[in-house]
Amino acid sequence: MSIVIHHNPECGTSRNVLAIIEASGATPVVIPYLETGWTRPQLLGLFAAAGLTPRTALRTTKSPAAELGLLDPSVSDDAILAAMLDHPVLVNRPIVCSPKGVRLCRPSETVLDLLGNLPPGPMEKEDGTPLIDAEGNRLA
Repeated sequence: MSIVIHHNPECGTSRNVLAIIEASGATPVVIPYLETGWTRPQLLGLFAAAGLTPRTALRTTKSPAAELGLLDPSVSDDAILAAMLDHPVLVNRPIVCSPKGVRLCRPSETVLDLLGNLPPGPMEKEDGTPLIDAEGNRLA
């Protein structure tokens, strides 16, 4: 099984996670979910594998979540899931699938647990925080 990243190229965290995967020597399958959208079974499967619910996977900033009334605790997971199908940007990103599991890789260093090999260092997070030193040691 290869590595799959559900990716938003406009997101710094998503771009950084993709760069980390590629630096590790893997060639991921990149799914531009804003273009392709989601299916209900796909989201339910990803969420189950990652231990998420629609509410915990909901992107609450830089998305229409507040405008759509999805931040109210009384909104059901089914309603959130339906909104995610209509508005793919509501799903927090990036979600990465690898032979080691499925995770919402926010913060970006979460992806390190899913890789077969760590990338050579030095490597930093999108905010400049060191992830891997020049000797290849994981710092985060």
